[in-house]
Amino acid sequence: MMLLIEPLIPRLRRYARVLLRDSAAADDLVQDCLERAISRWHQRRADGDARAWLFTILHNLAMNRMRQTARRGAHVQVEDASPAAVARAPDQEAGIHQRDVLQALDRLPDDQRAVLLLVTIEELSYADAAKALGVPIGTVMSRLSRARTRLREEIAGRDQPAVSHLRRVK
Repeated sequence: MMLLIEPLIPRLRRYARVLLRDSAAADDLVQDCLERAISRWHQRRADGDARAWLFTILHNLAMNRMRQTARRGAHVQVEDASPAAVARAPDQEAGIHQRDVLQALDRLPDDQRAVLLLVTIEELSYADAAKALGVPIGTVMSRLSRARTRLREEIAGRDQPAVSHLRRVK
């Protein structure tokens, strides 16, 4: 096992440094990769390429770390941070707006909500949404228009749809 792994360590370090752009973090990543490979050596396919297996482990660990760093943000020592770097504007208003949008979305009829989500969130074309729902394209367009109007009215705080002023004809 060690005869297969040891010659690959310089290549793993080089790849990790390219991925992370930080030699200390790259060394930690290679350490974690080797630890995982040794502890799971029995799971490796006997006929498989050990080099490809190790690079796969290293790559997956690197992607997980980069996602984790993106979620958490950059690490800054408190002593080194400026007040502007640590401070951030309150986001309560955005949370309230998001809650209002989700509640308004919940109040939409099921058929309008489905069309709105397929076209706006899932980015399906009108034709694809029509196929998915089993309705004509014109129905998709109509439901989408009504859903957008109703959602706009709900968010604006109007519980009743806008009433157009029609002339009475006798």
